[in-house]
Amino acid sequence: MKPYPFTAVVGMPDLRLALVLSSISPAVGGVLVRGEKGTAKSTMVRALAGLLPGVDVVDACRFSCDPVEPDPACPDGPHTEGSPAHRRPARLVELPVGAAEDRVIGSLNLERALADGVTDFQPGLLAAAHRGLLYVDEVNLLHDHLVDTLLDAAAMGRATVEREGVSVSHAARFVLIGTMNPEEGELRPQLLDRFGLTVEVASSRDPELRVEVVRRRLAYEADPDGFAGQYAAADAELAADIEAAQRLLPSVKLPDDALRQIAEVCASFEVDGMRADIVTARTAVAHAAWAGRTEVTTDDVRVAARLALPHRRRRNPFDAPGISEEQLEQALQDAEPEGPGPDDDGPGSGGPPEGGEAPQSESGGQEPSGGGKNGGDQKPVGAGEAFRARRFEVKGTGEGAAGRRSRAITDNGRTIGVQPAGTKDGRPHLLATVRAAAPHQRSRGRSGAGLVVRPQDLRFARREGREGNLVLFCVDASGSMGARQRMREVKTAVLSLLLDAYQRRDKVGLVTFRASGAELALPPTISVDAAASRLDGLATGGRTPLAEGLLEAARVLRIEAVRDPLRRPLLVVVTDGRATSGADAVQRARQAAGLLAGNVTSIVMDCESGKMRLGLAAELAEHLGAEHVPVAEVAADTLAGAVRTHLSGRAA
Repeated sequence: MKPYPFTAVVGMPDLRLALVLSSISPAVGGVLVRGEKGTAKSTMVRALAGLLPGVDVVDACRFSCDPVEPDPACPDGPHTEGSPAHRRPARLVELPVGAAEDRVIGSLNLERALADGVTDFQPGLLAAAHRGLLYVDEVNLLHDHLVDTLLDAAAMGRATVEREGVSVSHAARFVLIGTMNPEEGELRPQLLDRFGLTVEVASSRDPELRVEVVRRRLAYEADPDGFAGQYAAADAELAADIEAAQRLLPSVKLPDDALRQIAEVCASFEVDGMRADIVTARTAVAHAAWAGRTEVTTDDVRVAARLALPHRRRRNPFDAPGISEEQLEQALQDAEPEGPGPDDDGPGSGGPPEGGEAPQSESGGQEPSGGGKNGGDQKPVGAGEAFRARRFEVKGTGEGAAGRRSRAITDNGRTIGVQPAGTKDGRPHLLATVRAAAPHQRSRGRSGAGLVVRPQDLRFARREGREGNLVLFCVDASGSMGARQRMREVKTAVLSLLLDAYQRRDKVGLVTFRASGAELALPPTISVDAAASRLDGLATGGRTPLAEGLLEAARVLRIEAVRDPLRRPLLVVVTDGRATSGADAVQRARQAAGLLAGNVTSIVMDCESGKMRLGLAAELAEHLGAEHVPVAEVAADTLAGAVRTHLSGRAA
């Protein structure tokens, strides 16, 4: 089946342009595509491969060396001048979210290294993507260490494998393209910055455009070859334009006036570092080549800034990437003595995307919560500025997804032991393997310099690192929480814990209880932004159904234990400890706490304030077997100050 034609994709001009510019100049650094599910992100990326010019590669080279300039360190080399070569289409290599590190960067055959003394390197996906495209769908769900590996290779143009004193390096120059749904979690800012361009895509609300999308998709599914044939000429013309722009690219000049505009725009948006200026300059040069010009103009800088800066501007936690068009135009005018240049009507014109601008962040909005049935609701109170929160851990040692919170047995970390082959995949442990094979050398008839190694001799490192957890917030939203501006302090503390969860790669969920019941305000998700948005719109009012809140939290944890059994939970109960809803409210709350005690690591964040305190949250913590933490002690610097005071008192 032929892939969906690139020119048949309806709409999304910004995405189309970003992909084309990255193809013209791979030095731009690739593209990150952000958008809701079902917006044809993957379809357009996969269609791009058919537009790229073919590449000449050395025969029998697994690393796609260029016969004109072969890699001198190629593991399959060295390649002599005039080595036989052939031409093949550019590759689109897809990296699965669950891929192991050895599958990505390649692996060394430890058995052959010990027995024969040779370096038998099996190339990975980075080698396959050399001089082509590397596509990572749902890149935000990829483990951090794999993302770091990808971005380092994309930046350096080389991939290096280090295993037990053996090092192999090979060229790995590719266009990195990632797609993600922000609802499923964000990338860390330092990883966002490593992508050259970013594009926000959303489904059009225009009925006519949606009808055309469905019509084309159904036609493609009915006759893929015939449908592709209808757009073959348009795709071929676009491919020829890309190849022409690649040839023109070295001749494009970047004048000082344009460079000054780039610096003015980047300074205006308060971007961190200099990568934004460099990427914007490269993108502007690529856009000029795409438009058939040999000198960068204001229009090229405008388009480049709109694609290169949204994910790099300085912003508050949980704010979505984006830039102000008015601020961009003002910055361009400030750096342009004679005013902005004329509009560009070239093939890469950077006009506004069809269907309106990219959606703005809604994390700062306030959605009324509750309704008329819970009378007495108070207007939602905003949170203050987030602070660095203490790190709370789950007890024991887990085996969950890699993260930065609790101790766990992971693929990366410090070596704490060895394990035999077949128990769990991991990095080979050279010394342990040699020790296992050494006693059997005589019986195996060893005669040469190398060891005779059998598969049962292989030993692998057992490593301890950190894992991400499920942090489930159970928040009291009753009327008592709205008194004395208490809710503002509570929201600030919870927001700070959410920011901490984001940095530690946790899953989060939100249960709220008020009036006569509890609800799951946010099912467990990787999207910490969504939790922050729900928290911001949380209203207060009514009585305090503490028992119902704890029971709802227990139900959520049971379900999540089936869905994601390796991810251990951390329950954070945010309350003043009161239980006032229904008959025997206090007794039922104690019984609900007893169901959770001993089964889950819990924290009770005590929100009680004022001189007259009942200490009910501390009693709840005892029944839960939880750590009792006053809301004022959630901040990391508060804990450090308390420790210093305690130590100085002991010293005195």
